[in-house]
Amino acid sequence: MPDENSGNHGISKEASNLSVLFSAFILASSGKLAIPDTESLLLPSFRWSEIIGFVAGLGTTVAALPDLIGMLKRRSSKGMNQRMAAIMHAFQILWVYYGLLIVSRPVILWNIIAVATNFISVGAYYYYARRDGGYIRAAASLSG
Repeated sequence: MPDENSGNHGISKEASNLSVLFSAFILASSGKLAIPDTESLLLPSFRWSEIIGFVAGLGTTVAALPDLIGMLKRRSSKGMNQRMAAIMHAFQILWVYYGLLIVSRPVILWNIIAVATNFISVGAYYYYARRDGGYIRAAASLSG
């Protein structure tokens, strides 16, 4: 049985695979799921609601940085929940797609940044977990 620091890597890998499949489905679909107006995404005029959206997005996106910075400073994967990261990744991609559908620059921008931050966090997690042998120990304890 893995301890709470090593995590359950088998489930997070399945969740990551599901996230990738879900993202591919969204990107490959057509018809009603098509992005309606890509030209207005590039127009320089801003509405007041977009300014509020940029400020709100800044706050929620920056909120994830302390965990990433802490993991990089500790040089350890300890304390990261990889299942949560996989679930967040799937829904952040969905938010990007939603932003494209509603032509909302704040939603698109901040969720692209959040996807990148999450990608870096997961990459750092697996790097440190493998380096420390935690990934191998947790996988071995799951199989028997």
